[in-house]
Amino acid sequence: MPLHPEIARFLATLPAPPEGPLDPVAMRAGDEAHVAPLAERLPLHRVEDLTAHTASGDVPVRVHTPTEADAHGVIVYFHGGAFFLGSLETHDHVARSLAKETGLTVVSVGYRLAPEAAFPAGLDDCHAVVRWAAEQGEVLGWDGTTLAVAGDSSGGNFAAAVVARAHDEGFDRITHQILYYPSLDLDFDEDRHPSLRENAVGYGLETAGLKPFNAFYLDSGADPADPRVSPLKRADLSGLPKTLVVTAEFDPMRDEGELYGKRLREAGVEATVARYEGAGHGFVQHFSWIPEYHEVFARTRDFIAGKA
Repeated sequence: MPLHPEIARFLATLPAPPEGPLDPVAMRAGDEAHVAPLAERLPLHRVEDLTAHTASGDVPVRVHTPTEADAHGVIVYFHGGAFFLGSLETHDHVARSLAKETGLTVVSVGYRLAPEAAFPAGLDDCHAVVRWAAEQGEVLGWDGTTLAVAGDSSGGNFAAAVVARAHDEGFDRITHQILYYPSLDLDFDEDRHPSLRENAVGYGLETAGLKPFNAFYLDSGADPADPRVSPLKRADLSGLPKTLVVTAEFDPMRDEGELYGKRLREAGVEATVARYEGAGHGFVQHFSWIPEYHEVFARTRDFIAGKA
C-alpha cells in the first residue's frame, strides 16, 4: 500500500535539511520544543522522576505507573534518537501509552547521549537500569513476573544489545524484548539490505542520512562490526527471551529488523515480526495518534500476555 496519507501530508510540510554538519545541541533543543505540555499528556495513576543508583552511575529514570494496584509487571524502555537525540520528555507520550495499554509499569531511561558520552556509556546505563529495576521491587511495585525490555529505533538497538549481554552474564530475569523499527546493523552499505535501496528517498528517514545521523555514536568508539553495536551481527541468538519486532513498510531499516526476527526463530527463540503497512520509520513516536498505528500498543499488550 502507499505511504499513509497523513504521514505523506506531514512530510510534505518539512523544510529541506540544513546544509553542513549536524548540530546535536540545536537539534535536541528543536525536539524539546515540540514536547506536549504536561496538562495535555495521557493521565496515569502516577508518573515519577527518580534516580537509579547503578553500577554505571546515577541514571535518571521516569516511572510510569498505570493504576493504583499494589504491583505490576515492568517494562524498561529506551527511547530512540540515533544515540544523540531524545530524552525522557520527547518520548514521554510513548512511555505513557505503553503503560496505559499494557497495564504495566514503564521505566523510561534517560541514558547518556553521544557525542558527549562515548561508547559504551549509553549502553552501560541501559543495561545497569535493567539490573536496577530487577532489584527495586518495592520501589517500583514490581510483581516479580514480567520484566520486559523495549526500545524504538536506536533504543531498539540498545534493547537488543542489553538482552544479549544479560543472557551472556547469566541474568535470566528478562522475560520479553520488544523492538520498534530497531536499528540493528550500523553497517549502512546499501547492498546489505534491500530496504536501504527501496526506501532510500521520500519517506522521512533517508538512507543517505543514516551515516551522518549515527556518526556521533560511531565516532565515539562504537564499531559497527561489534555485536554490541550491531546486534544483528551476533553469531548465536539462542537462549534469548521471546521477542516482538515491529517494522515499518517504508523504513530503510525494515529488513534488518525482519532478518533479526527470522534469525531468532532459526535459533529456537519465540519471535513475532509485525510489519505496519503504509508506515515509515518513527511512526510509534510521531504518528501513534493515527488509530491503525496506535494499535501497536495493544499488540504489545497481547504479545506480553501471550495472546499474539
